[in-house]
Amino acid sequence: MKRKNVWLGIASAAFLVAGSAQGAGDPVAGKSKFYACKGCHGIPGYTNVYPTYHVPKVGGQYEPYVISALQAYKNGSRKHASMEGNAGALSDQDMADIAAYLAQFESKEQEGPVTGDVTKGKEVAAKCASCHGEDGNAPAPNFPRLAGQYESYLVKAIQDYQSGKRNNPIMQSMVQGLSEEDVKNVSAYYASQTGLSVVED
Repeated sequence: MKRKNVWLGIASAAFLVAGSAQGAGDPVAGKSKFYACKGCHGIPGYTNVYPTYHVPKVGGQYEPYVISALQAYKNGSRKHASMEGNAGALSDQDMADIAAYLAQFESKEQEGPVTGDVTKGKEVAAKCASCHGEDGNAPAPNFPRLAGQYESYLVKAIQDYQSGKRNNPIMQSMVQGLSEEDVKNVSAYYASQTGLSVVED
């Protein structure tokens, strides 16, 4: 447990330092800069072509996490062809502005299919609560909110950590022991909670 807390402290500090490197975000400017992103993130139920999974909801996501995710796509440490191309054109200020815009969205009740066992998923999610919160609304803004996220996106993300496609030592160690059923159920639990929304305004 102590080792995990040390890792969490290091990760938190790294994200906060990264988030403070650029100026404060302007949500008005962020709305116009997000225009190119709405073709995927502004359509309810929109899916990635192959492999097929729902494009993640980003409305209401924490600013530091949005910035760190965009930076990861830009520097190539996180892989997705379209996102790498889009993020690669953004400056640090652009990222801060987009993050400030997205953070303004209010939590919504879940939208989208939930096919896993939510009750069993809650049991699995207990081990994730220190970072992601009991219901998927993370207690610290440097960790992503999972509440309300599409089930299929969460399944894909966890599978990518298990396979090493997503490289994060903490997450990889946390999910390695999860069975396929566990992954589906914990994703269903988070998807069923009130949280993230599609950006539709």
